[in-house]
Formats: sequence, C-alpha cells, structure tokens
Amino acid sequence: MRSAAFLDRDGVLIADTGYPHRPEQAQVTPGAWAAVRRLNAAGLFVAVVTNQAGVARGLYDEAQVAAMHLWLRAQAAAAGARLDAFAHCPFHPTEGQGRYRRDSPRRKPGPGMIEDLLRFFPLRRDGSFLVGDRDTDLQAAAAAGIPGHRFPGGDLDAFVAGILA
Repeated sequence: MRSAAFLDRDGVLIADTGYPHRPEQAQVTPGAWAAVRRLNAAGLFVAVVTNQAGVARGLYDEAQVAAMHLWLRAQAAAAGARLDAFAHCPFHPTEGQGRYRRDSPRRKPGPGMIEDLLRFFPLRRDGSFLVGDRDTDLQAAAAAGIPGHRFPGGDLDAFVAGILA
C-alpha cells in the first residue's frame, strides 16, 4: 500500500486551452515532467483524474481521450517520469448529449474517480493528495477525504516541491 498524488490534467499537466484532445493541442505545463519524476522518487503512485465534458458535448470521443492519455504517458516516459493511471469522466449533467447527459459521482466535484482508484489499486488515503486548478478539483479531494492543493500556474515542479517539503 502506498499513497497517491492525483493530478488534474487540463490546467495542471497541460494548459487548459479549451477541450484539448489531440497531442498537437497539448501544451505541457512548465516543470510537469520534473514534478512527476519528483512524485515518483517520493514513492507516490501518480494518477491523472480529469473531467472530459468534451465527450459529453460531442466534441470528441472516448477513444480520443484514451489516445491523448497514451501520448501523455509516452511523453512522461521519454522524460524519465511515470504516470501510473488515468481516470476520466465523460459525463455532464446538463450539457451532455445522449447517454453522456447525466449526473455521475465520477465527475468532479464528486470523488468518484479518486475513490475508484483508491479501491482498484493498492493505495492508501493517508498521505495521498490532489493537485488541481479549480474549486471542483479541491471539492473532489475534500469529498474523498484527502488534501487538495490549488495550482496557480507557473512551474509545476516548484509547486509540487512545496507540497512535499
């Protein structure tokens, strides 16, 4: 059992440029891979938890989410960093289309993605935390019973170093 660092994707690992879903749209945050290496070195499980309302809105599909996550994992690995898991929520309660228009406990501010990862992997809540850029991220962390840290932008590695200090 080990603790986990849960990272939001858009606004933390990559810039939130408005539903980025293709690698060529991704602008990796300064210090992102150094931050992930730091978390790896600290023995933390590193998981990405991301709302993907663009799926619900019909802008892209879940296969594109998976492809983006494979690309991010490869970019991290090329930089000597390891992303252990990804969780996403494709639903939206009011803006979704078809089967994607619904409430979901996985959608932040709900804790579902965090809770699922805590159950699926040998993780402990104690010592785990979330880094996000929105109130909904911090609310999800609180609902899951872990600390949440708001990333204001800038160098993600410096921010993570402050959390671990």
